[in-house]
Amino acid sequence: MAEFWRTIGESIVWFSNWIWGMPLFLLLIGGGFGFLAYSGFVPFRYYGRALKSLKKKENDAPGQISSFEALTSAIAATVGMGNISGVAVAITMGGPGTIFWMWVSAVVGMATKFFEGSLTIMFKGKDSNGEVQGGPMYMITQGLGPKWKPMAIFFSIFGLIGTLCLMQANQLTEALIATFIVPNGIESSFGLKLGIGIFICLLVSVVVLGGIQRISKVSAKLVPSMVGFYFVLVGYIIVTNLSVVPDVFYSIFSQAFEFKAGLGGLAGSAIVIGARRAAFVNEAGVGTASMMHGASKNTEPVREGLVAMIGPSIDSGLVCTLTALAILINGQYEVSQIQGIQMAINSFETSIPGLGSYLLMMMAIIFAFSTMFSYSYYGVKCTNFLFGAKYAHYYNYFFLIMLVVGAVISLDVVVGVIDSAYALMAIPTMITLILLAPKVKREMKKYFANNK
Repeated sequence: MAEFWRTIGESIVWFSNWIWGMPLFLLLIGGGFGFLAYSGFVPFRYYGRALKSLKKKENDAPGQISSFEALTSAIAATVGMGNISGVAVAITMGGPGTIFWMWVSAVVGMATKFFEGSLTIMFKGKDSNGEVQGGPMYMITQGLGPKWKPMAIFFSIFGLIGTLCLMQANQLTEALIATFIVPNGIESSFGLKLGIGIFICLLVSVVVLGGIQRISKVSAKLVPSMVGFYFVLVGYIIVTNLSVVPDVFYSIFSQAFEFKAGLGGLAGSAIVIGARRAAFVNEAGVGTASMMHGASKNTEPVREGLVAMIGPSIDSGLVCTLTALAILINGQYEVSQIQGIQMAINSFETSIPGLGSYLLMMMAIIFAFSTMFSYSYYGVKCTNFLFGAKYAHYYNYFFLIMLVVGAVISLDVVVGVIDSAYALMAIPTMITLILLAPKVKREMKKYFANNK
């Protein structure tokens, strides 16, 4: 039986490496560069206006939350364990050069998110209860037409898998064990992981069962403070290790086009791994964030697009860079197998002896839970589309049970499952964005002409 499950796990890892090959890389990164140019380099020209757009509210517009709450909830989903363990995984798989490609992905991701945010307002739909909803499934059916519905169903099916917080549950469990229970690295038992998984499940249920309003209120208060504190924490590590910072940046740029042998051959390409992990972090082109922005009370599609593009600059641009610097400053990334949170904990503890692991642990807990809160909503939206509004809330119970599963399975399988689901979500999302991009272009001309 053990051999059977090992074979399944290896098959999942193989499939995720296969599907994240050059075609998908070109679709996400190439498509993002295309959006960047086609939009007239909106992220560079209108970032200030995007920040100002957060202040505007339309309380009478259809939707459930404000644009600011949509952004903070989307960032709460993206600024999570992926910003700590995901960065560590990327560095162990592809080396320091992966960070360069995370930066590239952040820039093109902003352009992609601009189109996502705009289109999710332009093409909202209604669920079986008649409530207005947004997201890739409605962009497809409303923007491309009913004959494209199979592609919307395809997205929603894999959305049910991709929005499970397996990575968050897995890495949070590992971090709790490594920090508080067996810091000497002794192999933890299945029962211990199961118990922690159940505890995480119970805590998350308090927020996610309260629906999108409770999720958005918690996220709006949590996100600014957690990003600010993390900036101060890593800032201290940088300041106290200034002499090695130039070498860190040199390694990032010098290894950006290298291959790292031993952890997957061609799959260890810094380019592919960097883009792959960036997709996990900022979700640009995956379609998840557009489900959150689709709940925004906003009648101006381009304004929501401007708000949406702020996200990648914070999660992939700022927070991932902070984690990477903290890890690379200590040079603890040469390992024989994929590592996540444990490597980050070791680096923080080296930089801040006696306190580093506990401070990072506190951030990991906040990051992980903030992601779990928002991801549950994404799964509910997919369930709503597939099975109807009256069954949508049942997804939350499935989501909570899978947190327990995520706590006990191995990291490489977790990475394989989520990466595969993200890839299969990104394909219909990017196709839709590309086909509907001219409609955003026309809307941009009107919006910027009226708001000089």
